[in-house]
Amino acid sequence: MDVLDLPAERQKGWYLSLIAPNTKGATFAWLDPSRLYCNSKALADCVKDLISPFLNDTIDLVAGIDAMGFILGASVATTLEKGFLAVRKAGHLCVATENQNYTDYTGREKTMEVRMDVLRPGMRVLLVDQWIETGGTMKAAIQLVEKFGATVVGVAAVAIENTEGGKWIKENYKFSHCIPDELQSQIDQKALDSFKKFKS
Repeated sequence: MDVLDLPAERQKGWYLSLIAPNTKGATFAWLDPSRLYCNSKALADCVKDLISPFLNDTIDLVAGIDAMGFILGASVATTLEKGFLAVRKAGHLCVATENQNYTDYTGREKTMEVRMDVLRPGMRVLLVDQWIETGGTMKAAIQLVEKFGATVVGVAAVAIENTEGGKWIKENYKFSHCIPDELQSQIDQKALDSFKKFKS
């Protein structure tokens, strides 16, 4: 499917076939979900699928995780008509911050931060990221939000892999992702059948 083509029926996750495989080797993520954002209908449908479980929930703020979570998070916030909070990698905010250390999907130790003048006790926050692999980054974002006494309403991502960390998130928080049940095993095996149409 060309990036501008649309299927006759747009069922949940139809846009996943727009995702491109990694062509740069093991030091990069195994796929590039951002290709689906280049199609306006794909992006809109992805956001619609992400927010559908939360439409009856009270949400005060949407928070997106640096960096690709900014795209989806801002899109979700705009659709819900809520504010957007950037959860940043440490060292980028020029104001007072609260920090949280974590281990990302590559196994590297990192720190993320949020500004201290937005989150407050009782605030209900929807956390958004592009992809949840090991769950370390999202768990750190959850910890940051909860440090302020705010409540994590839910977690939304294009995909949540069934790793130990991914399962922990699914078991402990309301969540949404765009993966139909029949594609979950492909996601967990890091090999989408749709990659076959891409030329290596």
